Amino acid sequence: MIEIITEKIEIEKVVQSVVTSGSGAVNVFLGTTRNNNRGKPVVKLEYEAYEPMATKKINEIADEVRKRWDVHKIAVVHRTGVVAVGEPSVVIAVSSAHRDEAFSACRYIIDRLKEIVPIWKREYFDDGTVEWSKSTHSEKI
Repeated sequence: MIEIITEKIEIEKVVQSVVTSGSGAVNVFLGTTRNNNRGKPVVKLEYEAYEPMATKKINEIADEVRKRWDVHKIAVVHRTGVVAVGEPSVVIAVSSAHRDEAFSACRYIIDRLKEIVPIWKREYFDDGTVEWSKSTHSEKI
């Protein structure tokens, strides 16, 4: 399950999509909107994505993971649009026979996603200012 969506993420659906009878571990990462950044109160985030390329890049990351770790299934769901404080903007789930692979793969996925996937974040602060978050995305699209 690799999806870019505009509605709230159904966390349990993402988790269940990676569960197998041979999986002794399912690791889940939730990236949620926090209420502050750099000492300023945040009221919401807004994400934009170049969806075809974002989906392609996330699939490439999943392929990288499968080459490095013995994982069973991978799910990555990222929201676009407005994400309120406390809500998840990304959910990653990885299943494997053992926890080390699931933990390592999940960490790798979120780090690579932030590096290469064309998804951009705008932060809205309580003083009325709006800023594009600094992107770590460095590849040309």
